[in-house]
Amino acid sequence: MLKRLKKNYFLLVSTFLILYFFFNLLSGERGLISFFEKKEILKNLQNQEILLSNQIKDLDFKNSLLSDNLDLDYIETLIRERFIFGKKNEQIYIIKNNDD
Repeated sequence: MLKRLKKNYFLLVSTFLILYFFFNLLSGERGLISFFEKKEILKNLQNQEILLSNQIKDLDFKNSLLSDNLDLDYIETLIRERFIFGKKNEQIYIIKNNDD
């Protein structure tokens, strides 16, 4: 038995090394599965960054409308939306979304 192990020693060691490297290739912190998980996280973060940058641009635009040179049409729109304000003999319809 010992002679057979000595004879196949190189084969056993190389098999264990190949299995070790194969499992570390697939799993582990820097493995293939972890790579795909991190790639998905990166994609989600990039989408979130785009959404946040669009929100910032929208808020900057709204802020610019409320600067020294007031846009009276925008102010009227804000008053109508927030306070449900209308003119005389004007009918106001409130449409609620089911998303909220």
